[in-house]
Amino acid sequence: MAATETRTFNPGRRMPAVRIVFSVLGLLIGGLMLLPLVWLVMRAFQADLPTVWSMLTRPRTLQMLLNTLALVVCTLALATAMALPLAWLVSRTNLRWRRLVNVLAVIPLATPGYVMAYALIGLSGNFGFMNQVFGVTIPRLEGLFGATLALSLYTFPYIYLNLRAAFAGLDQSLEEAARALGATPREVFVRVTLPHLMPALMAGWLVVGLYVIGDFGAVALMRYEVFSYAIYIQYSAAFDRIYAAWLALILIAIALSVVWWESRLREGASYARTGSGTGTQRRRVALPAAGQALGLTFVGLVVLASIGLPLAVLSFWMMRLDDLPAILPALLRAFSQSLSAAVPAAVLAAAMALPVAVLAVRYPSPLSTLINRLAFVGYAVPALAFALAFVFFSLNGARFLYQTHLLLVLVYALSFLALALGPIRSALYQVRPSLEESARSLGHGPVSVFARVTLPTIRPGVVAGMVLVFVIAMKELPIAFLLAPTGFRPLAITMFSRTSEGMLMDAAPYAAAIMVFSALFVGFVLRHDRKAGG
Repeated sequence: MAATETRTFNPGRRMPAVRIVFSVLGLLIGGLMLLPLVWLVMRAFQADLPTVWSMLTRPRTLQMLLNTLALVVCTLALATAMALPLAWLVSRTNLRWRRLVNVLAVIPLATPGYVMAYALIGLSGNFGFMNQVFGVTIPRLEGLFGATLALSLYTFPYIYLNLRAAFAGLDQSLEEAARALGATPREVFVRVTLPHLMPALMAGWLVVGLYVIGDFGAVALMRYEVFSYAIYIQYSAAFDRIYAAWLALILIAIALSVVWWESRLREGASYARTGSGTGTQRRRVALPAAGQALGLTFVGLVVLASIGLPLAVLSFWMMRLDDLPAILPALLRAFSQSLSAAVPAAVLAAAMALPVAVLAVRYPSPLSTLINRLAFVGYAVPALAFALAFVFFSLNGARFLYQTHLLLVLVYALSFLALALGPIRSALYQVRPSLEESARSLGHGPVSVFARVTLPTIRPGVVAGMVLVFVIAMKELPIAFLLAPTGFRPLAITMFSRTSEGMLMDAAPYAAAIMVFSALFVGFVLRHDRKAGG
């Protein structure tokens, strides 16, 4: 078997021109990430300290903090309650139709949180799905319960994917040893299996927690006041924009504290087996007939809630439309406006990710590490706070950018830069440095080598990164709400606005279009999952 090349360029040589250019570009990208946040801090500290203290100690601020924490905890609990049994059934048992269940467990990612909230709202009322189809009138789902349900049904696949991978990599000999020592199945799970699943759980909880902290659409439709919703109200109504800036800083602090705690919990942890010998071959639990029925019933309930519910409600409202062709011009206009921002954002994100990835893989140094970490700032900071920072920046430092299409595309690209960076960096790791060195030995300059050797080789990674950014941007809501130019009404804004106004039937075509394009993301995840699984 051929050895894998992990060689990087020798930093002791004369610094190549490509490295200099990419370092400058990387620093500019990092500066674009941080500069608006500096403006946000400056805007927040325009108030004097007594005013700041009074804003931070308002009962409403404390209540929003408690609401945000309650939403995060409840969503993580419900999402884990769905994801953990699913991952165990698929990975560890002989459950029938496991491959189909695996696909069905990922498909809910095609229904964004605000579309799931639309589906839940569409169930209720005298004219809702439940009353019209089954004759049962249910009250409107809202508040903490409604927001938790909408977000959990959308985000649980993130935890499921991490847990399923952890189950696949767990050495079953550890569990067998515990059983041989007399431990009951419950004790084996609690004392052996669960601790080894904690890294995967924490990784999934981090992704879901950050999403919930920054979510705007679902909480707004469910009328549950958390920081993200209050930021939008304070800014859009122009009540107190300094207070909006402080709310954004609090939201950023909460998100960063979640990242910090997750990293601290992982420090020093070791979950690999020690000692000699090899792990046992993976064996599946043989479920009896009652276990098969119980497992399939659980799967059916999760699928019915996460996939069947939005499809049924959406179909119900779509069928009530009197003249669908008459709506097509407005739908196509919203679709084209979504494309007009998503396509250039995907291209720009890939272009910005290239120098960052090349520096990280080919020229590792403290500077490249710093640039690589700065590239994740836009993804770690809640979207509404990130957008608000650019609002203050454009109003005070670059007025010509305020409410322009260019600013919207730029913020999309910066916010989703990390998504484009991952596939490109992975592709670069697979390119043998000897290919580039051979091209240089034949007389090609650094630019020619990059354009004619490196770039064509990593093209699949570049395309994958662009696809990820494109699909996410097509359904993005909070950034578009704050930064959209006048008259810019993409699919997400149109659907959200009509749902919040109670126009569920009119919102249905836009929700359907969003689900179709979100399905591209799910298809990408499943395709990547099949490749990873061999």
